Amino acid sequence: MTLDRPGAVPPPEGSPDQRVPWHYGDPFAEQRAAARKVAVVDRSHRELIAVTGEERLSWLHLVISQHVSELPADTGTEALVLNSQGRVDAHLVLAYEGETVWLDTEPGAAATGARGGRVALLEYLESMVFWSKVTPRDATAERAVLSVVGPETPELLTTVGLPLPEADYGVATGGAVGTDVIVRRMPWPGALAADLLVPRTSLAEWWARLTEAGARPMGSWGFEALRVEAVRPRLGVDTDERAIPHEVGWVHVAAHVAKGCYRGQETVSKVHNVGRPPRRMLLLHLDGSPEVLPETGDPVVLGERTVGRVGSVARHHELGPIALALVKYSVPTDAELLAGVDDRVVQAAIDPDSVPESTPGLGREAARRLRG
Repeated sequence: MTLDRPGAVPPPEGSPDQRVPWHYGDPFAEQRAAARKVAVVDRSHRELIAVTGEERLSWLHLVISQHVSELPADTGTEALVLNSQGRVDAHLVLAYEGETVWLDTEPGAAATGARGGRVALLEYLESMVFWSKVTPRDATAERAVLSVVGPETPELLTTVGLPLPEADYGVATGGAVGTDVIVRRMPWPGALAADLLVPRTSLAEWWARLTEAGARPMGSWGFEALRVEAVRPRLGVDTDERAIPHEVGWVHVAAHVAKGCYRGQETVSKVHNVGRPPRRMLLLHLDGSPEVLPETGDPVVLGERTVGRVGSVARHHELGPIALALVKYSVPTDAELLAGVDDRVVQAAIDPDSVPESTPGLGREAARRLRG
């Protein structure tokens, strides 16, 4: 059990990251290590689905939001499953390696079934196979996700005998313990990051190799703080039942606007052409003087009017208390907001660098660089 590791602190009740460590005694030092050196995060609670068969790409192209019919081997991407109204059901991160497309997603991922009810994501995918020559299967027991974050990621991976692909979402294999490890380079939550899909039977060995090679263990607290800083959404936390891809920066990143033939495509194209979704996800700086902070789902208020909802809330090692929030598009970026309810109401200010540019999903640091 990963929670049995020395120093591991379990997550609080209600956290979406149950079954993996929340931190290892000093969450701010863990974040600093990820920002300045390198850290490793146990994300083995994520679910994995493997898609095989000769029509794996053409079939996936029809059921997910991303253009993958010609996805090159040894690459990955992000994608969504939408419902018929274009609202987000599931978020996937892909790695195309060998004869298999690996999809990792949130624990308990689900989608809207053909009859309108919610079904497990794998069950939904299986229901869409029909006569296609493709087989989706639950691969959660086969592989587990470890994420490496920090400027020293290349050196760390070299030390343990793993390659780091040159481009974001590049995929490579390597490793001497058990079955080959799949390495997928990621553009978040830090400038240099990689997801390792390791054989679950050798999870403990790979954790030991990475930490012995110099990676500091970091819990979900630190990973989430860096994700919030990068203005990257998390399904079910930064989205609600009405969320569409445009509102949280998933257009282009995970949803293709030109390809047709996938559920919810009409909404994606329509809102993209209009150019203005009802809401947009922004980074909020929260007043840190109170001991309590808002919680996911709490309202964001301007004057007497509710103008949004709080998503992820984090305590960052440099920025202090921060949060992502879905806020009405019409809210001025210099507005004085309140976030929270009852005894956890705090003042909140919009980070101007988080305001979406013409490239959705750009991220806070990239937006700052773009502005010069």
